[in-house]
Amino acid sequence: MVEPTNPALSIGKQCRLLSISRSSFYYTPKGETALNLMLMGQIDEQFLETPFFGVRQMTWHLRNEGHLVNEKRIRRLMRLMGLMPIYQKPNIPLPGNTCLHV
Repeated sequence: MVEPTNPALSIGKQCRLLSISRSSFYYTPKGETALNLMLMGQIDEQFLETPFFGVRQMTWHLRNEGHLVNEKRIRRLMRLMGLMPIYQKPNIPLPGNTCLHV
């Protein structure tokens, strides 16, 4: 969209025309650190064995493996990976809904 080599329009003018800030044009995302990628690999490996592990149990498991991690980091990584634990959800009947057993 923005052409840095355009002699007629400066980068600032092009960014204003597109309604984006100049800093967002220059921004390059850093990505995950090597430690986070290693943790994600271990989370994935453990999650395949125990798909019912949530954030707390996964944090406990990684701490037992010798990693200094907290729940906030594990929650972010599991959300980034799209992992949701499998657990039985409550079966609460709603008013007005009747279950007919045949």
